Amino acid sequence: MQKVPTRKCLVSNKTFPKKELFRVIRTPENKVVLDITGKQNGRGAYIHKDPISIEKARKTNVLSRILEVEVPDEIYDRMYKFLDV
Repeated sequence: MQKVPTRKCLVSNKTFPKKELFRVIRTPENKVVLDITGKQNGRGAYIHKDPISIEKARKTNVLSRILEVEVPDEIYDRMYKFLDV
């Protein structure tokens, strides 16, 4: 039986399986990218895949604080596109 990797959501502060979270990274060039593969190089931060968490992250600006760089609105818009809603 394989161990399921878990990560903590920045918004809810709860632990989820890695596949249930979006990974947003700051690349070495200080660009912010939505990492769909979960394997890109860079400083990562995780947000749960639900509209409430995404909206709360946008309002509280938690990603900008953690990644120490301004996160554009396009990142949040792309997260909404990947939701199964």
